[in-house]
Amino acid sequence: MEDDVKPLLAPERAGENHVEADHNNLDAHDTRSKRPFHVEHRNIVEEDAQERVSAEASVMNSRLHYYSRLTGSSDRLLVPPDHVIPAPEEIYVYSPLGTAFKVQGNVDGSGTNPSIVTIFAIWNTMMGTSILSIPWGLKQAGFTLGILLIISMGMLTLYCCYRVLKSRTSISFIDTSDWEFPDVCKYYFGSFGRWSSLVFSMVSLIGAMVVYWVLMSNFMYNTGRFIFNYAHNVSVADSEFETNGTERVICPYRDAEHHANCSGDAFFSNDNSTVTVLFDKWWNKTNTVPFYLIFLLLPLLNFKSASFFARFTFLGTISVIYLIILVTLKAAHLGFHLEFHWSDSTQFFVPEFRLLFPQLTGVLTLAFFIHNCVITLLRNNKNQENNVRDLSIAYVLVGLTYLYVGILIFASFPSPPLSKECIEPNFLDNFPSSDIMVFVARAFLLFQMTTVYPLLGYLVRVQMMGQIFGKNYPSFFHVFALNVMIVAAGVLMAKFYPNIGSIIRYSGATCGLAYVFVFPSVIHMISLHRSGKLRWPSAVFHSLLILLGIANLVAQFLM
Repeated sequence: MEDDVKPLLAPERAGENHVEADHNNLDAHDTRSKRPFHVEHRNIVEEDAQERVSAEASVMNSRLHYYSRLTGSSDRLLVPPDHVIPAPEEIYVYSPLGTAFKVQGNVDGSGTNPSIVTIFAIWNTMMGTSILSIPWGLKQAGFTLGILLIISMGMLTLYCCYRVLKSRTSISFIDTSDWEFPDVCKYYFGSFGRWSSLVFSMVSLIGAMVVYWVLMSNFMYNTGRFIFNYAHNVSVADSEFETNGTERVICPYRDAEHHANCSGDAFFSNDNSTVTVLFDKWWNKTNTVPFYLIFLLLPLLNFKSASFFARFTFLGTISVIYLIILVTLKAAHLGFHLEFHWSDSTQFFVPEFRLLFPQLTGVLTLAFFIHNCVITLLRNNKNQENNVRDLSIAYVLVGLTYLYVGILIFASFPSPPLSKECIEPNFLDNFPSSDIMVFVARAFLLFQMTTVYPLLGYLVRVQMMGQIFGKNYPSFFHVFALNVMIVAAGVLMAKFYPNIGSIIRYSGATCGLAYVFVFPSVIHMISLHRSGKLRWPSAVFHSLLILLGIANLVAQFLM
């Protein structure tokens, strides 16, 4: 028996760091006790010399192979006894490249992040471009109804996210500890679940990339405009309709139809010099700048690894914090401008309840969307029993952030002299290009999105190429062709329909139909039916959720 607990590798290669775990606490009937263990002498190598494996390691490997052939993974009658399982400090993982790594962290798969880190990781992941469109969504739905919808959609999406999180626990006799939600969909729906989850995941990712391209074109244009005007002392008016004073607010497109498409430039310059005319010709928000981004971003999409860009993900938190500070300062200087008209529009104010409210629900579906990665984020939580609590706290923080930004921008928008209808799908467009604080926000967001965009492209490539070809990078031609199609979609939308509010609501309602409303509800009802616990109140409630998702998608094309 003493031979069974000797180090698996020779002492000179065993390493110094050990995993701190109590081997005696592992139950022999727990599937987690079947730890990864494999020894193959010719594959365990390092850069300088071949790894020497002790004889005890080879014997242990043979024993584990013997026990693994006696029974399947779901049959717990003949699990390997404790003296056959390697102790935690003796576990090595052997990579396909032939390198032996000592296991670091907890061997049972639990994470090491405290709850506060997990909560803000979820908050940071959900906080995206949708925050720029929340004030516009409030205007479309009406101030009072918009606030109620933000709270209601937050609660509904939280419940559906909870159902996603619990979807693995309803599967018996199979180890689902490393499963993601698409794996659960495949288990219940077969190949249809696999491919449909891929399609809807692509809709959310590519939709986000299109929104990023439109926003980057906007931010790059306004940043270049600010630098040019400052360098040449050019005085411009961003719109014919704007407020006076130190805190200027503009209405770029007063015409309703033009406002819906948000295309073209809205600058009026008193300088008609050759330099200014040439700059206006070659630096156009929709005709030139979206094409300039191709030379910057298309090469970045073809990188095999996205690890370099992942280092800049912290910029997302900083940008959201800066936006909150910006909104607070603007509201403090502008003050509140509110009048409550419950059914009728006036010259400067919108009704509290409007029939255009589905436009806000479409935006909110994407704004609260984290269902495709919530299992991954919570797997790293140190205290797994607190997953539901931490998820709920994160959703509350996200909802409060949306309410704070949306209410302050809507309430402080100066009406009169401007109408609330002037609130843009990107609320930064309601501030002039000469505003220094807004210039900093645009420049910072431009850099942040430039680093996040290749990460989104990497996720699209990994999921699509992995499902179709079985490889994340089948060839440069395959990857380049995929990236060209993604970039072309972004350029076309930035040129012909640069309305991020509409793009967000269409993509949000589409991907949300599957990931938020249909799949979690259907899977929950199937699991209850198989266990004989399905009752009519639960069936009615979850069926209504499915109908709500369908209605949310259909309504986007009717408004």
